[in-house]
Amino acid sequence: MPRTIPRDDCLPDVKWLMPDGLWARVEPLLPREEPKPRGGRPAVDRRQTLNAIFYVLRTGCQWKALPRSLGSGSSAHRYFQAWCQAGVFERLWRQGLDEYDALKGIQWEWQAADGAMTKAPLAARRLAPTPRIGRSRARSANC
Repeated sequence: MPRTIPRDDCLPDVKWLMPDGLWARVEPLLPREEPKPRGGRPAVDRRQTLNAIFYVLRTGCQWKALPRSLGSGSSAHRYFQAWCQAGVFERLWRQGLDEYDALKGIQWEWQAADGAMTKAPLAARRLAPTPRIGRSRARSANC
């Protein structure tokens, strides 16, 4: 039987976790949780789930590779999709822009977005041909 990893194992560094001040600003943007019927899945900790989402977005790791201390990767991904559809991250982005504009000022007339997307090559070019090693003496399985 495999040994299970305790939840406290693999705790991310504190710098990966959301500070209290940010959570106080983000929590009102999250949709309200609907009451669940008896016997359903227990509700997840929304702050922990948002920490998990930010961890994936910052590190680029797979959802299933989340540290266990941040909860289930499947739950985090499900909430990420629901919150994207509800416009949570767009509202958070707009709120951040508005606050930065009030503090520093954004020169909106000078803003531009640019990008390029290209397909990655399927294989690298070989510098030299692959040398042949000779005919195999093993019998083929088809014979």
